[in-house]
Parts: sequence; structure tokens; C-alpha cells
Amino acid sequence: MKTSRRKMSMVQLTFVTAANMLGAGIIMLPTKLAEVGTISIISWIITSLGSLALALTFARCGMFSTKPGGMGGYAEYRFGRFGHFMTSYSYSVSIVIANVAIAISAVGYGAGFFGVDLTPVQTCLYTIALLWLAAVLNFSGSRYSGKLSTITIWGAIIPVLGISLIGWFWFDPQLWISSWNPNSFGFSDAVGNSIALTLWSFLGLESAAVYMEAVENPQRSVPIATFVSTLAVAFIYVASTNAIAGIVPNADILSSSAPFGLAFATMMGSTAGKVVMGLMVFSCAGSLLSWQFTLARVFKTSAQRGLFPKVFAKVTESDVPLKGIIVILIIQTLLSFMTISPTLSEQFENLANLAVVTNVIPYILCSAALKSILDQEGIDGSVCNRNTSYFLAGVSIIYCFYAMTTLDLPTFLGGCSALLIGWMTYVVRFNIMKQTFIQEQRVKS
Repeated sequence: MKTSRRKMSMVQLTFVTAANMLGAGIIMLPTKLAEVGTISIISWIITSLGSLALALTFARCGMFSTKPGGMGGYAEYRFGRFGHFMTSYSYSVSIVIANVAIAISAVGYGAGFFGVDLTPVQTCLYTIALLWLAAVLNFSGSRYSGKLSTITIWGAIIPVLGISLIGWFWFDPQLWISSWNPNSFGFSDAVGNSIALTLWSFLGLESAAVYMEAVENPQRSVPIATFVSTLAVAFIYVASTNAIAGIVPNADILSSSAPFGLAFATMMGSTAGKVVMGLMVFSCAGSLLSWQFTLARVFKTSAQRGLFPKVFAKVTESDVPLKGIIVILIIQTLLSFMTISPTLSEQFENLANLAVVTNVIPYILCSAALKSILDQEGIDGSVCNRNTSYFLAGVSIIYCFYAMTTLDLPTFLGGCSALLIGWMTYVVRFNIMKQTFIQEQRVKS
């Protein structure tokens, strides 16, 4: 089947989804996990299993749902208009926050590449500039976003796969063992302290669903892209982060703003480290490009159904929600100024954890809606094993609640405050102002 001129193929969608996870999650992660130690491998295993359950749950939702709106459409089956709104709202807040964290990561690697030390204010200003640049590049539409992501993702794949495959020649088992639990955390605390950060790494597994209206044959492409990208990324994360822990002393990783560059510098010299830093900046910029487009699509789709203000629904001839993108950029700019921290690592962690607590809400709502999707769409056991689907949805929900319990109280309360604002917005918009919610159905493929 020939791909539409304006739509992504399944392969492009897989790469975009993987780019959303890889670029966002991997490049700063070894530094933060060094605070916990190599015992975080247990967290990796738990999160990988939880993320695969989520991926398979979303795959089933995407395969059988006929409602537009991606995850909002999934949640609508079980929770109606309110579920659609809260899913879209929470997911949008999460991406707004996450994109700032991704931009900060890119700035950190860029500083390492050029050998400069940036002040918190300088980091903030470069972060804002990168956010605006990524948005401008998306003005050409989804087709170019998909193509660019298939290129930029290699900036992460090459060094991450490289260290996953050849890093073991420099791997010192004793170094890895000595970093097992450097701060002597209790077992549950050690595992719990890294759960949120490992889950952060997989944020983006759901993004294929967001592209529902921007991809060819979505009911086939979305499930495949979701599962394949999640499985591949899980392997890459576990292998690469543990290889680094056996190559570079834990204390050195802990103080680094570019851990992959440091690992390659240790293995092959400073030149190799510089090259990897440059590739990671390239990858992170591509991930940010994908995420900025993803965010614009979420706001656009929600606005078209009356959930968000109409300004986000207005598009150009290239189907680009230009005005909406600009409004989003203004919000991200303000957030960048509000989250200035003494260290880049601290700023990254604060944003990553807040993104996690706002993003698990859509995960929970969509997983809880899977049974309703199967029931309302008349999917019998010959098409989809019901018990398996219920099991996967249950595991997904349990994992999400567990991840939320591992967050520190200020972060948890910050996420709850964001959700409270969303609920109040819903009440004002639909119960007081009587905003119309547009009901639509997508034709089954």
C-alpha cells in the first residue's frame, strides 16, 4: 500500500516512538542511577516488565478502538467525557514538562561537547532556545518530523548499542559489584528510589497512539510500533546502563553531565568521548523534535473535540497547529524559568519525576478502559484472548500505582496539584460554561 504524502509509515512511526523513549530517557539516566548504584538493575527488570505490559495493553487499545484522540479516546470508553479530558490534559502536562527536561539534557551534553561550564541562567536560556528551534522545525508537518526522527535517533542508537555490544570488553565485574549499593539503602528503598527514573525512560511508549490520525493504517501500525519499539528500547536500556557501571567508577558517573561521553572517553580516549557527546546532542534534539510535534497533535486533537481552547485546533495548509505550538512554547518558556536549579542534574530529576506522576494517570485510565473497549466493540475471544488482556491491564495498573508510591512527597503533591487544576478546568468548561464535546467515530481498518 502506498503511503499517503502527508502521513507516516509504520516504520517511521516505530522510529518516532523509539526516538521519543531513547532520546528522552537514556542520556542523563546513568548519572542519576549512580546515586542508587547497580542494584537499580532490579528496578530496570521491574520497569521493563511493567512497560511491556503497558505496551501490549496499548497495542490492544489501538487495535480495537474506533474513537479518535489516541489515549483520550481509549479512556472515553470507560470514563466518558471526563476520562477523555483528564487523560488528554494529564498527558499534555506531562509532555510539556518532559520536553523541558529533554532540552536540558541536550544542553548538558552540548556543554560537555564544547567543554564549557554553564551557569543555571545560561542553561535555562539555551534550553528555551532549543525548545523554540525544535518547534520551528515542526512547522513543515508530520511527514518531515517522521523522516528527521529516523535520522536523529541514530545519534543515540550508535553509542548506546555500541556500549551495549562492545563495552563488555572494558567491563570490570568488580567495579560493577563495588557500585551495588554505595549509599547502603534498604532493599525496598534502593529499588523504589530508581523506579520513577526507570519509568521516566519509557515515557513515550504510548506516543504511537497520539499519531493515530497522522499515520497510515493506524489500527495495524500503532500496535506493532508500540510493542516493537518498547521491546527494543528495554533491551538497550538494561544493557547500556549496566555496561557503563562496570566501565566507569560510580563516583565519576555521579559527577558527570554526559555519562555516555565519559564512558567512551574511558574506553577509547577523549576524542571518542567528544564524538559521542555530539551524537547524543543530535539524538536528543531529534527526540525533542518528535515530542514537540507529539504535544502539538495532542492539543490539536483535543481542541477539535472541544476539550481544549479552539486556538490549538487552528492549522496551516500543512496541517500544522501553528498558533497552538506558539502558546505551548510560551508555557514551556515560563516553566524553564521557574525550574532553574543549582545543578543540571537536579533540574533534570525534578522535571523527570514530575513528568512521571502526571503521565501515569493516562496509563491507569487507558488500562482500566481496555475491558470496555473490547465489550463495546464486540471483540470476542477468537480475535483477542480476554483473560490475557485483563491480566496485562491489571499488571499495568498495579505497576503504575507502585511507581507513584516511590516518588517523594513534594513531587507527588506537585502532580496532584496539576491534576486538581485539570479537574477544576473541566468543571468550569463543561459544567458551568456548557462547552460542547464533539462525538466522533473512526472507521475500522
